[in-house]
Amino acid sequence: MSEDTDTPTIYVQVGGMATFKRLAEAFYTGVEDDPLLRPLYVEETLEAPAERLGLFLAQFFGGPPQYSLQRGHPMLRARHLPFRIGKPERDAWIVHMLAAIDETGIQEPARSEMREYFERASTFLINQ
Repeated sequence: MSEDTDTPTIYVQVGGMATFKRLAEAFYTGVEDDPLLRPLYVEETLEAPAERLGLFLAQFFGGPPQYSLQRGHPMLRARHLPFRIGKPERDAWIVHMLAAIDETGIQEPARSEMREYFERASTFLINQ
């Protein structure tokens, strides 16, 4: 439940950690073949970034603090500053994330709340 209401957290609404893991994997499946985004990842495979994203999103949307326990405070902007993120990168990122939401089958009302967060956060990370 969220702190101020009896409404379940998005984490609970979408089915917990397994859903966030699937969401992150679906997102990185799109990134794998993206000529604009894939070069931003130095890893040979995208398994580790997918795991980190799944843990971050699960925590952000009301799940357990596994991300923070493993990696410390999320520091979203600081962690992305080393990468050139302009509007084209942001737009490519959001295309893959929205497709991942569709592929994962996330339903309303969580779907709209998550989409709104991703739109805002991806715009916030533009640094070029």
